[in-house]
Amino acid sequence: MTDESTQSSHSGADPIVDAFMALLAEKRFDDIGFADIARRAGISLSELRAKQPSKIALLAAHMRAVDRAVLDGIDPGMAEEPPRERLFDVLMRRLDVLAPHKAAVRSLRQSVVVNPGLILALNGLAVRSMQWMLTAADISAAGPKGMIRAQGLAMLFSSVLHTWLTDDDPAQARTLAALDSALASGQRWAGLLDDLCRIPEAACNAQQAFRRRRDRDNRDQEPAAA
Repeated sequence: MTDESTQSSHSGADPIVDAFMALLAEKRFDDIGFADIARRAGISLSELRAKQPSKIALLAAHMRAVDRAVLDGIDPGMAEEPPRERLFDVLMRRLDVLAPHKAAVRSLRQSVVVNPGLILALNGLAVRSMQWMLTAADISAAGPKGMIRAQGLAMLFSSVLHTWLTDDDPAQARTLAALDSALASGQRWAGLLDDLCRIPEAACNAQQAFRRRRDRDNRDQEPAAA
């Protein structure tokens, strides 16, 4: 599944982001200062301020780069596969792209334990990325239903990351099994969501039919014109 062109399209895209991710692999998010980033990237503080105003902005830039690398690597041969298989392929490709940053991902997950605000920021970024991952798998991510689906997928992917971070097997057997199991559970949840989303539509149709019938009955009861 690993693709050299996919990885190369992601690495080295932004030296400031690369410097930040390298620092994140060495220390927790809250311990990284702007001077550290500027020094590692070989730029001035003013240039850093102009290009990346915050550490959250750097995380967002990194996640956009990961999104682009995954989208660039979409396999046209998966188009005829079932949705679950398409999504499995997309998420495994995402893990392949993240592989060079495994230490940074581990550090970031440790950082959220002591920084609740970081959890909220990361969740927003993750949901946005998962909307793109759903779209890459040709699964609708539009509207309120798509947003709920993306939030569920963000939580699902986070649970798989927990296994991935401790899976040192080159074949990633445990990660593959964790993702397959999580998608199986998610598929059942998505099916329930589809049913729930159909309920308001059915209720609306029933109400409209009732109103039409009531209006027709009222017209039938009106006295004939003299």
